[in-house]
Amino acid sequence: MAEIKCVDLCKNYRQGDAVIKALDHVTIDIEQGSFMCLSGPSGSGKTTLLNMIGGLDELDSGQISIDGERVDLLGKGPLADLRLHHIGFVFQAYNLIPVLTAQENVEFVMQVQGVPARERKKKALDILHEVGLEGMEHRRPSELSGGQQQRVAVARAIVSQPKLVLADEPTANLDSVSATHLMELFRELNQNHGVTFMIATHDERVMRYAKRLIKMQDGKIIEDQERVPS
Repeated sequence: MAEIKCVDLCKNYRQGDAVIKALDHVTIDIEQGSFMCLSGPSGSGKTTLLNMIGGLDELDSGQISIDGERVDLLGKGPLADLRLHHIGFVFQAYNLIPVLTAQENVEFVMQVQGVPARERKKKALDILHEVGLEGMEHRRPSELSGGQQQRVAVARAIVSQPKLVLADEPTANLDSVSATHLMELFRELNQNHGVTFMIATHDERVMRYAKRLIKMQDGKIIEDQERVPS
């Protein structure tokens, strides 16, 4: 399980002569086992916040702690180890390895973790079935639709049941049935295994599952609402 504390996070990007405030003094506490959504227009800071918490980019200033450990102070090795063993990522761009099959893509992280071959094969096949890709295990990304590639990416992110999942528009390429199935799977992992979810989304279907809904604009949190998921 993951408890996250973000204190006064700032991140600026340059765009020509202009300075874009991607995060503008963001402070937020995320309790263990949270199921939360970040909403807001493009450029509001949702993806930047996920990337900072996941240690994918460096802050200009501020502090991030996960379970009491300062993520912003970790060196490259410990940070990579944290991501490998405790954080699952779902990116908009999928980031699948083109030469590997769906099953091999899902197994890849477990292989790096040192999971035995028989165990990782079973886990990969089970999770691909869960996300509706049974029978497509041996297809490479180029042989899958965008929605199917997204489901492989989701399967890879959650197969090891990390304590924190950071998802950026996970339903963007899914039809309604697939999106609902995916969100039910996320909810099951959250309720039964205490996995913390942070999901950046524009999708109202996803927001309905949130126990907490945070709205961002211009790098700031403008609304933070506890709610009963539907």
